[in-house]
Amino acid sequence: MNRRLTNQIAQLYFAPTEISRRCLAQENITENVFVTGNTVVDAVARDVRDSYVFHDPVMRRVYPSGRRCILITAHRRENLGTPLRAICREIRSLAEALPEFALLYPVHPNPAVREPVEALLHGVPNVYLLPPVDVTDMHNAIARSFLVLTDSGGLQEEACACHIPVLVMRTETERTEGVEAGMVRLVGNGAGIADAVLALVRDEAAYRAMLLAENPFGDGHASERIVECLLKWYACRRRAESACG
Repeated sequence: MNRRLTNQIAQLYFAPTEISRRCLAQENITENVFVTGNTVVDAVARDVRDSYVFHDPVMRRVYPSGRRCILITAHRRENLGTPLRAICREIRSLAEALPEFALLYPVHPNPAVREPVEALLHGVPNVYLLPPVDVTDMHNAIARSFLVLTDSGGLQEEACACHIPVLVMRTETERTEGVEAGMVRLVGNGAGIADAVLALVRDEAAYRAMLLAENPFGDGHASERIVECLLKWYACRRRAESACG
């Protein structure tokens, strides 16, 4: 509701992708629409550093160790309850099948998330249940991971910006650009998640195909394009107001 209301009162529209522009057109919004790329790509480019020191103590210990890591998030409202418990069982199976991997899972504080996660995953030797981490830690963790396993929307974009394969624990995604580009795969929210990860671990060609796919969400210069558009738009308004005055 908030998004649709904002669409009606906005004067300028900065669409991250061509697909986003077409979605606006379907709502009869066709004027003052600019395809700029996604600003999250700019943020990732700003945050990720080779010399970065993690704030989270577990990440600070695990990522520099050279151990292959899988970064996990799962807290989407649609997955609460039975689906989340199924996801946790799949993560446990995956951890048992890949003891050489570290599985890092920043856990949402919502009790509906935290309680089943701790009940099913606490004590698994190579599963690290972390408190929520800040955005710079998250961006640098993504960039250093073997892959990202998530039910989030934004993380799909951030992982694509880092050129890290993403397996999405949902049956559909609104970030269809990532799927079309080959960087994102839908693996559902139940049985089959572990098998999908294991398939990528064992098939180097398939993994590299996802790793080397082109990021569809922009080139890291979206903010510059938005500023340029704003400056031109306000300059035009000032000229028009001066002419009327």
